Amino acid sequence: MRTKIMAVAAAAILAAGCTSDPFTGEQRMSNTAAGVGIGAGLGALAGLAVGGSPRAQRNAVLIGAGVGALTGGVVGNYMDQQEAQLRNELRDTGVSVTRRGDEIILNMPSAVTFDTDRAELRAEFFPVLNSVARVLSRYDQTLIDVEGHTDSTGSRGHNQDLSERRALSVARYLGAQGIDQRRFSVRGFADTEPAATNATPEGRAQNRRVEIYLVPITRG
Repeated sequence: MRTKIMAVAAAAILAAGCTSDPFTGEQRMSNTAAGVGIGAGLGALAGLAVGGSPRAQRNAVLIGAGVGALTGGVVGNYMDQQEAQLRNELRDTGVSVTRRGDEIILNMPSAVTFDTDRAELRAEFFPVLNSVARVLSRYDQTLIDVEGHTDSTGSRGHNQDLSERRALSVARYLGAQGIDQRRFSVRGFADTEPAATNATPEGRAQNRRVEIYLVPITRG
């Protein structure tokens, strides 16, 4: 069971809808997806991510909206195909693909996604996220949990804010490529879930990351 789940703050969501927000920097989302109302969509997502069971809530909402639910042996095969396509698309990009049961985890190190202490996506990372978006569009019977993590350098408050904004930047970009925003949960964990030790530069580099968890939409 994952611990200390934190929803994105309402202020961060509201800021995301502004055309002058800091999340996209000089490379604005309009360069790749003009006219998409991403801010309002993520505002709705924040409500689904608060308390209770975010995955169960989104699962029910999507099934109720007519998105087909996976059942039985179909689940494993569906996730197998999605994993294979992700591995093919993300080869040599710096993004790792991990399989854990019926869950797929994409690990995006901050070294390839963001500049130091910034939440604006690097423009050179856009093609990688475009590749991810292509797969997510094709395999639309999955939930998408986007989670930000930092190292232990700096204050907890600063790290929490940074982890949320980085996760939000990734989710906003993917949503702007046409992904159904009801599939998303966006959360920040600051430095509470390190992937490695914070005692070494190498370990801290591993801890600065955004992870995307892909979970099948199932009934029952």
